[in-house]
Amino acid sequence: MTLLAEHNITATPGRRVLEVYDADAYLGDEAALDAAEVQVVAGNGYHLYLLSLQPDMKVQITILIWDSPPAPPAEAEGHTDVSLESETGILVIGQLDRGPADEITLPRPGVYEGHAWWQNRQAAADYHATALDQLTDDSPDGQLTEAWNNCPVTERYVLDLAYTREPEPLDDDDQ
Repeated sequence: MTLLAEHNITATPGRRVLEVYDADAYLGDEAALDAAEVQVVAGNGYHLYLLSLQPDMKVQITILIWDSPPAPPAEAEGHTDVSLESETGILVIGQLDRGPADEITLPRPGVYEGHAWWQNRQAAADYHATALDQLTDDSPDGQLTEAWNNCPVTERYVLDLAYTREPEPLDDDDQ
């Protein structure tokens, strides 16, 4: 397996949610979002939701494009299969209520399949909760911001994807 492209994005999970979707296919999906509550990462084919356990600290999203995706690493906290269609070849990485964090250009438009895996999700949530518990009325301004910036672990989500086919043709009604 050969790595064809690597994209690293830092984003803050607005309302605990990060999104990855095609630039022209922003279609929110309540059922996929509900599924992410259980699976951590879920989607509808055009839109992926990544669900953090905390809403304030930055997380790392890595999108790897392979000729054939490798198996998730043993140190991953969890993983799930994913599929994402990108008609434009441009993916937006969104922060739900905070707007786009970035966008990336895929090697070509099409359907990409593989898996998502994550690390330090629970450790970041535990640190977040501890930082909130330590906050008092006498705490100096900026204490939480400093705490968020000094988290000892990096919450990370990785999408290992491979191109599988051309995007579905548009229906006449969609043009």
